[in-house]
Amino acid sequence: MKRHLTKFEIGLRFVGALAMIFVVSGLAFSLAFWLTKWFYARHDVILPEYILQLINWGLGVFFLFVLIAIINLLTRPKQRAVWIEMMDALKRMAKGDFNIMLDRDKKYHGQIGDFIQSINDMAHELKQVEMLRQEFISNVSHEIQSPLTSIRGFASTLQREGLSPDEQKHYLSIIEKETTRLSKISDNLLKLTTLESEQQQVDPKRYRLDTQLENIVLACEPQWLEKELEMELELEEAEIVANEEMLSQVWVNLIHNAIKFTPARGNVKVVLKRTEDQMKVQVADTGIGIAPEDQLRMFERFYKGDKQRTRTADGSGLGLSIVKKIVELHHGEIQVQSSLHSGSMFEVTLPAVYMSK
Repeated sequence: MKRHLTKFEIGLRFVGALAMIFVVSGLAFSLAFWLTKWFYARHDVILPEYILQLINWGLGVFFLFVLIAIINLLTRPKQRAVWIEMMDALKRMAKGDFNIMLDRDKKYHGQIGDFIQSINDMAHELKQVEMLRQEFISNVSHEIQSPLTSIRGFASTLQREGLSPDEQKHYLSIIEKETTRLSKISDNLLKLTTLESEQQQVDPKRYRLDTQLENIVLACEPQWLEKELEMELELEEAEIVANEEMLSQVWVNLIHNAIKFTPARGNVKVVLKRTEDQMKVQVADTGIGIAPEDQLRMFERFYKGDKQRTRTADGSGLGLSIVKKIVELHHGEIQVQSSLHSGSMFEVTLPAVYMSK
């Protein structure tokens, strides 16, 4: 980011410029004074004092312009080299080369120095964006390639003769599962792209948050009953002004993850606490937990940790990215507390009333 000059720095540069002008002017008029004094000492010049002073002043102005011209001639090649270097850097960035770092210290300070620093900052930011773009494309390609490979392989197997009806049904069920997975990846990518667009509108409305959480837990009943999980609810009555559909995606994702990664006969607990201006929703479980190194990156797009230990073993790695983005759009925050084999607790803190910025 570009650093703005302080008032002290601006004043210091102004004083420096005045000092430079004073030195150059003093040198020019001193040269004029000593030159005319030397000339008058060797020639009988009888002129009024006013005329003599006027001659000194005119000669001093002449020498001042000469000194300025000499300084300009000496510094112009250096200035030209700096501008050529900056233009070359901009042309390289226009062609997609962001490995640029202009040396500001050995060039100029002031406005030119700030311009050089701006080019360096811009190149750095664009390089980061390009790295994220390449990583995103690589991840998308990898995630899509996996189900496509399975579909192609089992579709080829189905063309073989002699398969029993049970085998055909088995292979078709795998193809159906992989197409569903592919569709989910596409749907999540679309959701994430929409959420990250500047045109995304939250469109908040007032509704009962405790009722929403209760309904989502009841909708998940087949999943937690199948694993014989103990589901606990501690929900205070609370109204919130937010986008109900968006927050529904947050709760569904967190509760599904808690159920999915908790072993049979475990415990899942959903808590809603409210204060005067905030809502805190906690989704805790007694599941397999999350490694510390995975907690640092688990909200990144497509990130997957150790498949034997982390909650993000299955799926596309987009769910928690969507959760984090929705929470941020509501000016809230999400935190996780977890350790391996000891369960996890996700806490979402939201303002009671969404305020657009």
